[in-house]
Amino acid sequence: MEGIVLALFVCLLLALITKYLSVPAIPFYILAGVLLGKAGLGLVTSDVISRFFSDMGLIFLLFFMGLGLKPERIAANRSAVLTSGIIDLNVNMLIGFFGAYMLGFSITESLIVASAFYISSTAMAITSLIENRKLMLREAETVIWLMVFEDLILIIFLAIISAGNQNLIVFLAKILGVLAFLYALAHYGKEFLISILDRDDELPIIFTFAAVLTTASFSMYLGVPETMMVIALGVAFATTDPDAFEQHARPFKDVFLVVFFVFFGVTIDFSGGVNWYMITIICLLAIVSKLISGLLTGLFIHRSALSGLEIWGNTIGRGEFSIAIAVLYGSPLVGTTIAAMVIVTSIIGSFTAKYSTSLKRGIMHLGRKKSPSHRVHPGR
Repeated sequence: MEGIVLALFVCLLLALITKYLSVPAIPFYILAGVLLGKAGLGLVTSDVISRFFSDMGLIFLLFFMGLGLKPERIAANRSAVLTSGIIDLNVNMLIGFFGAYMLGFSITESLIVASAFYISSTAMAITSLIENRKLMLREAETVIWLMVFEDLILIIFLAIISAGNQNLIVFLAKILGVLAFLYALAHYGKEFLISILDRDDELPIIFTFAAVLTTASFSMYLGVPETMMVIALGVAFATTDPDAFEQHARPFKDVFLVVFFVFFGVTIDFSGGVNWYMITIICLLAIVSKLISGLLTGLFIHRSALSGLEIWGNTIGRGEFSIAIAVLYGSPLVGTTIAAMVIVTSIIGSFTAKYSTSLKRGIMHLGRKKSPSHRVHPGR
């Protein structure tokens, strides 16, 4: 318990500093965990209580992801979602997979690294657009739809890899059955749910917390991973009043997620040796791959390479979902590699998002200087 108190106090200081500097807090929470844990000072160790709080952070993160998926909006913008999403998926998954495989990871490990490599941080991307006052840019909508498409791919990835040795068809049937049940519950109980959410006492908060935990607990009886059940619950509740659910669940998500990141850092162990060459290559590839996909997306969607630079600047950072993949499926080597990639890309991404406009102006100015300013007439 003392370890959690110490970790939260350190993270409170980091949150104040990062908010003041307008940089993402996630990499610094992980670094704090590394410093406090077995790889650093050894002041904090992972125990049953910290693992419980970390699990809560992951569960509420996935619940929020489900709340953010609104099928009707996706269907109305399917062309933009599909075009940008398919480019982003193919470029980053292929570069991530083959890069990891060539560096010596197994096929399974390469797939896990590639998935973490592909998924940008939704929280960082949206926050950077808001804080840097870029929501009115035409590229902002493309970035948002990219995040939605990545979330959908993450759900499919979780479904496939969670199936394990189960019959995939039976497994998918279970998930579809759960989705149908939760959707029917939300649809026919919509008035009841809204009546609870409209109350100004503690009942909405207790109901939201209990609904998420009950759903996660019930998943073991159905043979469906709790990650899928919680996402399904979020998708179902998104048909009622998602903003209210987000409001009541946010305190749990924010606090538990901090614990999740810190204790992920605590569990990182460098005693077995770390291949820094491998980590450096993965980090460089992660930056370059988003540059390639960003430029291609800008050219296809907006007919502009400069728009691609703007998209790249806001999607470099990997974060919460990359760490979630590492925790759920990664080996210690994979976890360390992904942690380093998240730290490097999120820090660099915070600066590219902030100064992408200046970068575009610099490139435009350089282009004008290189182009001839006047014609040279013959005979002069």
